[in-house]
Amino acid sequence: MEGGAIVGVLLAAGSAIRFGGDKLLAPLVDGTPIGVAALRNLAPAVDVVLAVVRPGDSALAAALAAGGARVTVCPRAAEGMGASLAWGVRAAPIAAGWLIALADMPWIQTVTISRVADAVRAGAPIAAPSWKDSRGHPVGLASRFFGELAALAGDEGAKAILRRHHATLIATDDAGVLRDIDTPQDLEG
Repeated sequence: MEGGAIVGVLLAAGSAIRFGGDKLLAPLVDGTPIGVAALRNLAPAVDVVLAVVRPGDSALAAALAAGGARVTVCPRAAEGMGASLAWGVRAAPIAAGWLIALADMPWIQTVTISRVADAVRAGAPIAAPSWKDSRGHPVGLASRFFGELAALAGDEGAKAILRRHHATLIATDDAGVLRDIDTPQDLEG
């Protein structure tokens, strides 16, 4: 990876307890697994995708690798999103920035993701899409946040960083930036 690259970090290491397990392999209406759909929307907008999975999730790892992601197994994934996010950023330390995407958000449009990546490329320290005045995903962070991202732990993710630093919000008509899948019923709406 080159230093000027925007790396998409696809967080796919959750335990999916509320869903009942194997959430990211569950099919959407068109039959595409949730995690693969999220990858397909992310990949065209970034220079490379690094998918973070939990130990033992070989079926998901294989599906994401087949979709073009570089897959890394986070040995501490059970500790939470912060641990997985830190693992992913440390696995791709030489970058212009990272676009942190959640694998359970398959409805974000590629054009929206591209706008966030372009904002980071253009110099925004932090960028995120918004829909109806609510900040959504993915969140782009410039290389200057490597130390803070690499030090994350637990289950909070990058929320503490976002509270301390101003994010450039990119208004969009893409409701997918707020829509995730936590339970099987979320697939129906």
